[in-house]
Amino acid sequence: MDSITFKSETVLSDVHMYTPNTRHLMVRLNAVGQPEHTMDTTLEDVGKQVWRGAFLLADYILNNSYLFRDCTVLELGAGTGLTSIVMATVAKTIYCTDVGEDLLNMCERNIIVNKNIYEAAGSEIKVRELDWLRDELCTDTKNPYCWSEEEIAHLYDHTDVLLAADVFYDDDLTDAFFQTIYRILSNLKNPSTVYLSVEKRLNFTLRKMDVTCDAYDHFRLCLADLENICDGKTKFVVEPIKRSFPQFLLYERVEQLELWKIIAEPLKSYTQ
Repeated sequence: MDSITFKSETVLSDVHMYTPNTRHLMVRLNAVGQPEHTMDTTLEDVGKQVWRGAFLLADYILNNSYLFRDCTVLELGAGTGLTSIVMATVAKTIYCTDVGEDLLNMCERNIIVNKNIYEAAGSEIKVRELDWLRDELCTDTKNPYCWSEEEIAHLYDHTDVLLAADVFYDDDLTDAFFQTIYRILSNLKNPSTVYLSVEKRLNFTLRKMDVTCDAYDHFRLCLADLENICDGKTKFVVEPIKRSFPQFLLYERVEQLELWKIIAEPLKSYTQ
């Protein structure tokens, strides 16, 4: 059995995986905390956590590598970069995006020190800023993670897969996420598929005096709204993905973890 070890400057989270071709991979990530949901997590630091949803999505990629071979992929809310690193073992180009220079610096360090995992595939991971609260991609050259005009053209001309792992915890940000992917999907030249992981987190609220899943419920509402869009340009089909695929990564695959797929197809009657 081949063994590959990932290195990083400060190892706070190790991810072990046994891939379908029997290789043992250990990903070492420069992250904050452990891959668990903690009560003291702040909104500004959630991207520095390694969440179970990222493991589930990475597991799906490992089990279905044929779906992503040689694709151009856009990951939104990439955080530590784990999912992009795993995707780079099969895809051709990955735009690994998030917001905040500190977070993006950490993400880029993780990608650099784990390059041995994907370099044999000849893939490229580009760390870029993508702020869901802004309509345009950042092209300000003062930002080290800005987009070039060539990259923007390549993104819209070649992207066929979008990813997001467990980024649905705040209703306003969830709204901004769906607005962002609608805008991007509506401008892609190729039919594309979005893969989303989400964890249904239960919370007791005094307002309702009951256990609720408000963030998850809002996520499901946004999925339904997207599928019901009739803009004459793009048809959106939303489907749940069964979790019956084998588990290669070492994490707790709790019942509350879910995978969803959005298929976006340009309507034949629409010409850009």
